[in-house]
Amino acid sequence: MAELLTRRSLARLAGAAAAASLLDAPRMGGITDPASSAAPSSGPIRLSANENPYGPCAPALEALAHSGGSAARYPGAALSQTRETIARLHGVVPEQIVLGCGSSDVLRMADAAFLPTGRRLVAAEPTFEAVLMYAKVTRMEPVRVPLTADFRHDLPAMAAACDGSTGLVYVCNPNNPTGTIVGSKELEAFLERVPPSCVVLVDEAYHHFVEDPSYKSVLELSKKRDNVVVARTFSKIYGMAGMRLGYGVGPASRIAEMERYASWDNANQAALAMALASLADASAVPETRRRLNDTRRWLCAELDRDRRQYIPSHANFVMIDVGGDVAPVGESFRKRDIQVGRKFASMPNWLRVSIGTREQMVAFLAALREIVPARAAA
Repeated sequence: MAELLTRRSLARLAGAAAAASLLDAPRMGGITDPASSAAPSSGPIRLSANENPYGPCAPALEALAHSGGSAARYPGAALSQTRETIARLHGVVPEQIVLGCGSSDVLRMADAAFLPTGRRLVAAEPTFEAVLMYAKVTRMEPVRVPLTADFRHDLPAMAAACDGSTGLVYVCNPNNPTGTIVGSKELEAFLERVPPSCVVLVDEAYHHFVEDPSYKSVLELSKKRDNVVVARTFSKIYGMAGMRLGYGVGPASRIAEMERYASWDNANQAALAMALASLADASAVPETRRRLNDTRRWLCAELDRDRRQYIPSHANFVMIDVGGDVAPVGESFRKRDIQVGRKFASMPNWLRVSIGTREQMVAFLAALREIVPARAAA
C-alpha cells in the first residue's frame, strides 16, 4: 500500500464498509450477538478495560492488511495527513492537533507541559488515573475532589479548589469509571470560574457513546478559549485499543507547548492508515454506538429486574453495587473465565463491567447472579 491514502482509496474503503454493513453485520434482534472476526473465539471474556468487542470497522481492517508496504518507512507524511484530516473534521488548522500513542499519551504531554515545578493538578475522585500518575512523576500531589452524591464531577468544588498555583484541571466527560456526564451549560459555567491561567483538559474518550441532549463536546469552546484542550482516542468507538492512537485539540499555542513533549514519530503507519479509513467510514460510529448502547440498555433492564443498584452510564461500561468488597467478587469472575474491572479505592463496593457482545453479557449476568445473588445485592 502507498504510504498515504488517496481520496480515491478512502472512497473505495468507505464503499466497502457500506457493503459490509448491508451484507454481514451482526444484528441485535436475538438473545445472542456473535462478535465480529476481530473478537477472540476462545479464552476469557474480557470485560475489564472498556474495549470495543467488535474491533475496527471493515475499511480499517483492510487498511491494516495492506499497510505492510509502508512498514519500513517512518510515518512523517502519514502523520501530517492524519493531522490534516482530523483538523478538517473538527474545523481547525493542523497546528491545533497533536497526535499521541493513545489518548493517555496526550494526557502525559499535558501534564509535562502545564505542570512545571510548583504547579498543581485538580481532578475528580475517582476518575481515569493516567493523568494523576503522570503528575506524580513530577512530584506534584494532585488535588482530588470527591464526586457528587450522584457520582458526577463536582464542578463548583473543583473550581473552588483552583488557585494561582493550579496549572491543570482534568475533567473526564463521560467519566471513567462511573460513566456519568456533566452537561454543556455546567461546563461553560465551570470554565467561567476557573482562573484563565489554568489549562482545562477535557478527556472525551467516551464522547461517541453519549445520547443525552444536555451533553456537548467542548471542542467549540476550545476554539474560543485559550485554556481548553480536548483529548480524543481511536481506542473506544473505533475499536483500535491495540493500535494506540489518540489526539488532542486545542489552541495552537497550547498544542505547541504539548508538542515539545511528544516522542518523535509517535504513531505507526498501520494505526494511521486505520484511523484515516475509520474516519472515512460514515457507518462506523453510529453502528457501533447502536450495538453497544443497546446491549448496555438490555443489561441495565436486567439489573432493574434483579433490583440491583447501578450507576446510569453514558459510556460502554456500567458500575454495579455488589454490596461488599469488590475484590473477591472480581476473583470469582476470573475463576469463571470472565475478566471484570479492578477495584477503585474510593468506591470499594462497586464493580465496573465493560459492555461486550450480547452473548458475553448474558454470560456475565449469569455469573453475577451466581456470585452475588439478587437478594444480597438489593
